Amino acid sequence: MANSDWLPTAWFGKQADADGPFGALRKQIDSLMDDFDTGMQSKTEGFSVRSNLSETDKEICITAELPGIEMKDIDVEITGNRISIKGEKKSENEEKGEEEGREFHRIERRSGSFHRSMTLPFDIDPDKVDASVKAGVLSVIIPKPPEAVSKAKKVEIKSGD
Repeated sequence: MANSDWLPTAWFGKQADADGPFGALRKQIDSLMDDFDTGMQSKTEGFSVRSNLSETDKEICITAELPGIEMKDIDVEITGNRISIKGEKKSENEEKGEEEGREFHRIERRSGSFHRSMTLPFDIDPDKVDASVKAGVLSVIIPKPPEAVSKAKKVEIKSGD
């Protein structure tokens, strides 16, 4: 499995420098900013979407937990190297009118809109992206372009004698 560093090389001059203390700090700041849109606002107006991002040599896979959300209420948008997942979950109060006489005493499940964006280290071809929902989990498969696919090549070791 390939392990890409998601930081632009221009920030460090050399990619190897990303492993130093400033690279670690940048990763922590990026992680904080990735979760910023799921912080305080989501507790009052919406909810946060938990997602996983994984990769192989050939593709990136994003999975997001979206229980109780219908496919028609989910949008996946791609702009250059950025992918956005957004949508809305209807509240039980809105569903209340469907069944006459139902009175809610407690509502703990979150509802509202959500928006999650991620930046990848390459431009995404939207025609090759595959998105599907199964058991409340959205899976988005993004093939890597040929220049981003890591190709390992075995190097022959010669004797110095």
